[in-house]
Amino acid sequence: MGAYERLQEGLGGRLEVQGSTMEHVVVVLPSHTMPPRLLLHNASQLPALEHRALLDGLQVAHSTGVEVIVVTSAAPPEAVLTYYARLACPNSPEQARRRISCMVVPDDGARGIAAKLLDRPDLLTVLRERIAGRPAVIEPWNVTPDEVAVALALDTPINGGPSELWPLGFKSASRRLFRQAEVPVPVGVAAVHASAEVAAAITAMRHDRPLLDRVVVKLDNSGAGEGNWVTTTRDAPGRELTTVELTAHIETHAPAWFLTDLAAGGVVEELVTGQDLASPSGQAEIRPGGQVVVLATHEQVLGGASGQVFTGSRFPADSAYAAALAQHTAAVAHRLADQGALGWVTVDFVAHRDTHGWELVAVDLNLRKGGTTHSYAALRHLVPGSYDATRQRWVADTDGSPRYYHSSDAAGGPGWIGMDPADAVRAVTSSGLSFEGTRGSGVVLHMFPALRGNGTIGVTAIGRSASEADELFDAVPAVIDARVRTAS
Repeated sequence: MGAYERLQEGLGGRLEVQGSTMEHVVVVLPSHTMPPRLLLHNASQLPALEHRALLDGLQVAHSTGVEVIVVTSAAPPEAVLTYYARLACPNSPEQARRRISCMVVPDDGARGIAAKLLDRPDLLTVLRERIAGRPAVIEPWNVTPDEVAVALALDTPINGGPSELWPLGFKSASRRLFRQAEVPVPVGVAAVHASAEVAAAITAMRHDRPLLDRVVVKLDNSGAGEGNWVTTTRDAPGRELTTVELTAHIETHAPAWFLTDLAAGGVVEELVTGQDLASPSGQAEIRPGGQVVVLATHEQVLGGASGQVFTGSRFPADSAYAAALAQHTAAVAHRLADQGALGWVTVDFVAHRDTHGWELVAVDLNLRKGGTTHSYAALRHLVPGSYDATRQRWVADTDGSPRYYHSSDAAGGPGWIGMDPADAVRAVTSSGLSFEGTRGSGVVLHMFPALRGNGTIGVTAIGRSASEADELFDAVPAVIDARVRTAS
């Protein structure tokens, strides 16, 4: 047994301490370990992505013994940490603030925060000293060799599996795993590496889909829709392109970087279309011992030029298929648990309706936290409870009442560029929209660093009904716009 395996043997006991009054530490490591191209593309957004993890600090609301340390490359303003402390513990914000802190690794390079931390043994030493022998666990975004190295340096287990399982979340591997779990998938072909192979895959797919039109080609190692390329398989009049013509079309129209990265592998799938179409996801956790718990279902909001990029979500998923969504997610998580996986699992689907009702097909697997994890963290920390997969609802521990939310990572626009995060907080708080514990609903803000460059901010609106969540969410732009006008 290796050093990491021995370290991980203590994970179960560390997780049992969480939520208790016993002194313990949660080190949140939002290390977005991605392919270099994706990291370069998202370099300016890394602080905002990392700061989504500050929502894990809200757990001080229900865990009086915890200290939450978020590792990040950019220090959040004191006003932001104070904001979260007041949300968590409005009656004792000073005490809560002492239990929410950051370990800042001042490095704005296009690398995950784990790699940056490993370059700073002095900061690793400080972090070990801050843990000070208390039971501790690392909450990672994903688990690669960099995160494992941090765990060994801190002598602290990770709430995640072995790093060698990371590729199970790649597109070709996940498509195979979906089939093993008997979860439906779109018509498609895995393990393509070049334009000619994509063309041959499309030709083969026509045997099952004679009317095949558009397909999506996905890079194996990609995320958030950034590695997806959508193309037609027909010419303008609607004639099927031959295999030779498809190859030429792909080489002409696909971005050069995409064809270069495709050499490492990818999949081709039918682009599911229809008048009634949705992009739900399921989220589960694999706990020590192999127990699988379905945590949530969501409706994803997608955007970007390809319509494939995650921008936000609604919780829970549509009740017409949420139960089946949970069952499929659990089936996939169980297959992963059999292979030794631990921690967070998210499965993305496409739902489409025909005369026979709704049909779900699985299109992506993340063996890590995903785009819906931080908004879910706001809900579970501020309204402790659990997801009832049978009734498709969040059940609050206090009174058994349901909760819903509407969340976005990109509310706002150019008019908000450069806005002080404190002003955004004041706008939402003074308007009465901010989350209020006694009623268990309201707005939570996140991703403040994006205000500097994009003029956007993250918004999660929690309501006692779906309509209340939508109303709260829709009210935010107007109050922040008013604040911007006042400031100018």
